[in-house]
Amino acid sequence: MTPAERMPRTAVVIVASTRAAAGVAVDGTGPVITGWLAERGFDIVGPEVVADGLPVADALQRALAGHPSVIVTTGGTGVSTSDGTPEATAPLLDRELPGFMEELRRRGAATTPTALLSRGLAGVSGSTLVVNLPGSAGGVRDGLGLLGEVLEHTLDQLAGGDHSA
Repeated sequence: MTPAERMPRTAVVIVASTRAAAGVAVDGTGPVITGWLAERGFDIVGPEVVADGLPVADALQRALAGHPSVIVTTGGTGVSTSDGTPEATAPLLDRELPGFMEELRRRGAATTPTALLSRGLAGVSGSTLVVNLPGSAGGVRDGLGLLGEVLEHTLDQLAGGDHSA
C-alpha cells in the first residue's frame, strides 16, 4: 500500500461558470468529475459552482485551507475575457506541472483543434494537486482520462513516497 493510499483522501471540485452560478444554465461537468473521483475512493467536497473571476480565486483559497489531496476545477480556461481560472490558480501554486496540460491539449487537439486554446494549469500547492480542466464535456473526459494515468503516482509522491511507483 502506498503512502497516498494510507492517508484519508479528499477531493474538491470547483465549477467556474457564471451562467450556472446564476441558475441560467445547468452544469454537467461537476457531477462527472465528482463521480469519477468517488469511484477512486475520494471523499468529495462539491461541486461548488461559482461565477468566473474573483469567486474562483476565493473558492480555490477556501479549498486549499482544507488541505485536500486534489482540487479539480472545470471551466474558465478559454480565451473569453471572463475566463480567469488560470489567473486565479497561478499565484496559489508552489510548482507547476506543465507537461500535464501540454499533453491534455495535445490529446484534445487530435479531435478538436480548439483544445489548443485551453489555458488551464496543473500544479502543486503544498501537498495538494491542483488541476484546471476545460468546461466542455469532451475536455473533462480527456482530462480525467489523463489524470487517471498519473493521479496515484502523483499523490504518492506528494505523500512522501519514493520513485518506485
